[in-house]
Amino acid sequence: MYNVNMVSYEYDFIFNKKVFYFYLNRERSESMPKETFFNLPEDKRERVIDAAMGEFATRSYHQARVTAITDKAGIAQGSFYQYFDDKKDLFKHIMDLTVEKKLQYLNHEMLLNKEKYGFFQLLREIYSSGFRFARENPQLVAIGNKLLNDKDLQREIWGGYEDESSKFFQQILEVGLDKGELNSEIDISLISRILTAINYSLIDIIYKNGKIDLENEEGIMATIDKMIFFIENGIKRRD
Repeated sequence: MYNVNMVSYEYDFIFNKKVFYFYLNRERSESMPKETFFNLPEDKRERVIDAAMGEFATRSYHQARVTAITDKAGIAQGSFYQYFDDKKDLFKHIMDLTVEKKLQYLNHEMLLNKEKYGFFQLLREIYSSGFRFARENPQLVAIGNKLLNDKDLQREIWGGYEDESSKFFQQILEVGLDKGELNSEIDISLISRILTAINYSLIDIIYKNGKIDLENEEGIMATIDKMIFFIENGIKRRD
């Protein structure tokens, strides 16, 4: 069962309101559940979310049926529209919950003792935590796979997510600059957008045929390490 109240807000102060402050305090998607949904008993909210996750994991977004969700959740179809504007509203809410849950897979020890680690170690942890999340949340991965395979749906659902991702990398870069690990002459705005583009390219490489090989952790981490090596060293020959 997916606990809709499972998000930990300790990250808000772990990074001194830098890196994860952006994600935990970002503005939510424009579409959000109505207040009536949040006023429901917790077990009823969880039934709705669990039913929706099951439907979106087995069917594409466009084929997913509100009637199937309401039947499995044990609510009237009319009640659904008292909680959400439409199916897209519910789907966006699940994407928000997914982002929040992924944050829980970040290494707490590394965050609490960030002064022990370098910028690139932290960057690697961000990517490896994503793999840990994928391995333990196959249903959410299935939903994500369908989203990744539908570029038009990505733009429709995420909207300005690419800009948000760029801001997230910008926060990480600022941490690296503060610690003196990065070249002070870099253009943070430009580099953050480049890192965002690299991130999307990495997703395309890891998600082969629309799926991620959850048994190939060694191979996936090797790919991530190659990407981080490139970010850290570039392609210029060094004698």
